[in-house]
Amino acid sequence: MNCIHYLFYKSRMVRFAICIVLLLISLLTIFKAFEYSMWMVSIIATEFCWVFMLLTLVVLLSGFLSSKYQLAGTIAGIMALILFTTPIIRAYRVAANLKQDFIAVFGPGGPIADSANTQLPYSFFNMFRRNNDIAYKTYIYNKYPDLNLTMDYFPSQKKGNRPCVVVVHGGSWNKGDNKQLPELNSYLAGIGYNVAAITYRLAPKYQSPAPVEDVYAAIAYLRQHAAALNIDTGNFVLLGRSAGAQIALLAAYTLREPGLKAVIDYYGPADMVWGYSVPASPLIMDSRKVMCDYIGGTYQQVPKKFAACSPLEFVNKQSIPTLIIHGANDVLVSPDHSRRLNLKLEQNGIKHFYLRLPWATHGFDFNLNGPGGQLATYTVERFLNAVTK
Repeated sequence: MNCIHYLFYKSRMVRFAICIVLLLISLLTIFKAFEYSMWMVSIIATEFCWVFMLLTLVVLLSGFLSSKYQLAGTIAGIMALILFTTPIIRAYRVAANLKQDFIAVFGPGGPIADSANTQLPYSFFNMFRRNNDIAYKTYIYNKYPDLNLTMDYFPSQKKGNRPCVVVVHGGSWNKGDNKQLPELNSYLAGIGYNVAAITYRLAPKYQSPAPVEDVYAAIAYLRQHAAALNIDTGNFVLLGRSAGAQIALLAAYTLREPGLKAVIDYYGPADMVWGYSVPASPLIMDSRKVMCDYIGGTYQQVPKKFAACSPLEFVNKQSIPTLIIHGANDVLVSPDHSRRLNLKLEQNGIKHFYLRLPWATHGFDFNLNGPGGQLATYTVERFLNAVTK
């Protein structure tokens, strides 16, 4: 009997410990991560929240006895379950006005995929859908003595010459490649867009403006091979994530390319001068060192280069339409970058849309079907249809 009582006691303690751990993880759906590994956990907690909801329910249903550890665990589990539902609740709130807000800026848009006419900005059940992979081909678009720059080309699944989205990957300017987050590339190809996901020269060996020059070279290559790749050269759009968004924005606002119609900014650093003055937490990332490696010195050493790397500095009344997407809980790139860019675009009368995701963190679109992933993809699709019509 003593052995049985001991086993019951141990099981209650394990249940209690699991509920506490789940509660701590669930706090990341509300509060910003304080450390790098916690940031990665926060992506999973917010964009795969249904997994944690299911796990919490299983733990809760494992026992509701009245002992202090059972009761305490049950209370912790219920609190965790409520918090894990908050990204879903907030996603529905954002979705409620998203279509009308977007139409107010860009109108209904051009011809879009049949399915998009009835597609919802967010659906709980779409969190379980399967993503389709589109086969791509890899091309070398520029050569250096020690480096070949490549692009993964996802052809449109609709016939004829189609618009082309050039995707610039993130990675703090010093790492990463064009294999990152390919799900959106396949999705866009499936609804009728060619997608070219490019590599570029990385810091610290190569510094700004080398990556921007690589974007120019990629567009030149695509234009040169447009007939073979079925590209409508009057409809290019740049899309960048994180550091890649800074590159895409800077290229978009400085490149004199008649066929470049718009730029999409996923949580990018738009004001490098301000960003240097307000660095990220050292527990997350040494953002000043990352910027110095990319730009070639501290702000005190090369202030003009910091200004020259700030997309916000080049916004004017001739700038192209811009889509900004940023999560309020981003701990790597402050949402203030997007707020400042949004204000500058407003001041210059540039058509733009700012999608704010209150629960989302940096890299939330890791899951295309998560709350943030669905809302971002919905908005990107409508933005592309509006600017390439």
